[in-house]
Amino acid sequence: MMDDFASETDSDYTSYWRDWFISSRGNEYFCEIDEEYLTDRFNLTGLQTEVHYYQHALDLITDVFDLDCEDDMRETIEKSARHLYGLVHARYIVTTRGLVKMVEKFKKSDFGKCPRVHCDSQPLLPMGLSDVPYQKSVKLYCGRCEDIYNPKSSRHAQIDGAYFGTSFHNILFQVYPALIPQKSRRRYEPRVFGFRVHAGAALARWQAEERTDMRKRLKDANIGLDTTKLFIEDIDGQDSETNEEAIIKANTVEVPPPSTTVR
Repeated sequence: MMDDFASETDSDYTSYWRDWFISSRGNEYFCEIDEEYLTDRFNLTGLQTEVHYYQHALDLITDVFDLDCEDDMRETIEKSARHLYGLVHARYIVTTRGLVKMVEKFKKSDFGKCPRVHCDSQPLLPMGLSDVPYQKSVKLYCGRCEDIYNPKSSRHAQIDGAYFGTSFHNILFQVYPALIPQKSRRRYEPRVFGFRVHAGAALARWQAEERTDMRKRLKDANIGLDTTKLFIEDIDGQDSETNEEAIIKANTVEVPPPSTTVR
């Protein structure tokens, strides 16, 4: 990742680390963290144990790194610096200043637009499915359809979701309620030659799916094997209605007709 600065000296490289990180391809989702926030030790509480070479990584981010080391060591510190920046970034973007910067990127659609047709290119927001690093990659949240999507670019798909957290997108809409998009009530209706598909067909598909799901749940739970043997196994490929009739018959108690006395 240092190819862009191969012709620069070490001092030039360390003087522009944050600018280089933000402008690197694949890091468009990140905003620049204020130096005042990075130099406040309170904001970095608990990160010392999560990042290798923590102090060297922090020095690199804050442009005071002056350690003379080999290339392998520098690469390791560089990797730690990127990880530390991401963890601090998750904390920074929920602050007042951080939210302002992310809102500016949101309005410019820097995070992409919703691929759903009926959302009319609604701008997306980055979010994580876990606050723990190395668990889930970053996802994109649409405030109109309230669904999440994978990033289009493979570079963005490799970003750790913990660098944005699970609460950022909800906090942003709470602080800026005017940015909450109006929900779309339009839904796709399947049609054949311009005519809507009959509701009975959709109901039949739903019933078939529920029947298949019920078979699986009964088989997994090992419930009622004696009375539902035909229903579960269906080895001979019998019609499902025939199996259901067999179950009803097996669970029906026949009541004898009342006796009559002939006089």
